[in-house]
Amino acid sequence: MKTFIKSVVVIFITLFTSNLSTAQSKNLKTVDVKVYGNCGMCKKTIEKAGNIKGISKTEWSTETSMAKITIDSIKISVDEVLQRIAAVGYDSDKFRAPDAVYDNLHGCCQYDRPAKKEY
Repeated sequence: MKTFIKSVVVIFITLFTSNLSTAQSKNLKTVDVKVYGNCGMCKKTIEKAGNIKGISKTEWSTETSMAKITIDSIKISVDEVLQRIAAVGYDSDKFRAPDAVYDNLHGCCQYDRPAKKEY
């Protein structure tokens, strides 16, 4: 009898978690975005700023300077993730990091910044 109950519980948990992940995957959105940076320290900082458990995942390439950002579009937007990344010193084509934050980056992390856009 205990084995039967354990089996039912395992089946129930499996069905519940698979339904939960399917529901969440309907809201997933993935984009590739240019985020300026140079090195492994940049990668660590960019990904830390862009990763929010259960909400967003950011993977940044030191070779291409491209970030693959996957979000739960119900909970956050790509722009919000890019603003978080800019807040720690890294420009994207859409958001510019504050000059003071960029100036405080380690020397090897100070990439050639794109020109400021004047509006």
